[in-house]
Amino acid sequence: MSFSANIEKLKPSATIAVSTLAKSLAAEGRDIVNLSAGEPDFDTPLFIADAAVQGIKSGHTRYTPPAGLPELRRAIAAHLGQRSGREIDWQGVVVSAGVKQALFNAFFSLCGPGDEVLVAAPYWTTYPDLVLLARAEPVTVFGAESNSFKVVPSDLERVVSDNTRGLVLNTPCNPTGAVYSLEELKILSAWAKERELWILSDEIYRNVYFGAEDYAAPGILDLPEEEVSNVILVDGASKSYAMTGWRVGYSYSSVEVAQKFTALQSQITSNTATPSQVAAIEAFSNIEAASSAINEMGSAFLRRRDLVVALMDRLLPDVPYLRPEGAFYLYFRVDGFFEGGEGDATAWCSRLLQEQGVALVPGGAFGDDRWVRLSFSASDALIEDAFERIAAMVEAKTII
Repeated sequence: MSFSANIEKLKPSATIAVSTLAKSLAAEGRDIVNLSAGEPDFDTPLFIADAAVQGIKSGHTRYTPPAGLPELRRAIAAHLGQRSGREIDWQGVVVSAGVKQALFNAFFSLCGPGDEVLVAAPYWTTYPDLVLLARAEPVTVFGAESNSFKVVPSDLERVVSDNTRGLVLNTPCNPTGAVYSLEELKILSAWAKERELWILSDEIYRNVYFGAEDYAAPGILDLPEEEVSNVILVDGASKSYAMTGWRVGYSYSSVEVAQKFTALQSQITSNTATPSQVAAIEAFSNIEAASSAINEMGSAFLRRRDLVVALMDRLLPDVPYLRPEGAFYLYFRVDGFFEGGEGDATAWCSRLLQEQGVALVPGGAFGDDRWVRLSFSASDALIEDAFERIAAMVEAKTII
């Protein structure tokens, strides 16, 4: 059977593939420590789940407008306005079936054949493939490792061309844990505006940040309104509210752009599941309960961040790594431990899984297969167990 050129370069999500394999091995009875998953290990807060149950009981089970329930779009706009300090037009909000849908809407609507999109790397595995689905070309760009790979205009100038249409940023970053400061965002926004490029800022991990008491990282909408007219923000409920399976994401853009996203979405997934939208209304509008839940999870992630850093320094003292400022990942380099025919972190991670039963995601999924990503969205005991196993394999090579 022949397939369309639309998918000839498409690859399955590497992060999902690793997690699926780890779960399969565990189901077979293997002793597996799975630190590959990109989701909080907390249950959805009860005040959110209860709202969904009540919504179902009261008949909120029918279609909604493709862009989402107006009450939810207004709640998200109020949420964005509260944290940015200005009024946000709710008609610029489009609710989607997870952030992947919001990203697809953006890439498919804003670029096409012959266009290029700059993707700051290391990147979340899905960005380049979604650009390819839009028949455009992803152009990866790395910042300096000494700057946690964050890009600056001089990095972008090396790869920008007449075909460039936009720039993708992720802050806090999956997989590195790096966070762009407000000044860094200001500089990048000005660079993009000068070249008439759009910026897509993925801020799904914004409420997993270790540099503020409220766990809220700097965001692109913190800049003055006139500086972000070229911005598409994508975010959602998955990470902040432990709602990964509910599939609630959203984009915020100009109303004109939002209308294009809505028209596209109306022909693909239509509306996000209605009970999920009802739950999200409670998440975004019940500020007191939401803040309490975010703070509780944020405190746990901060403790775990400090734990993984301490374990790296104690058990793997010579291994380069990036100290996470946000998200819940540790990104470290393993090419110094390759054996035999191993030429990349993918092979190293496979050996780690087979020999030690630890599942990590190889850096090839993020643009550099010398590195690996470890998720510390797990209990302290599991994290400590995993590090002991990793150290055991590394030490075995050192002894040999």
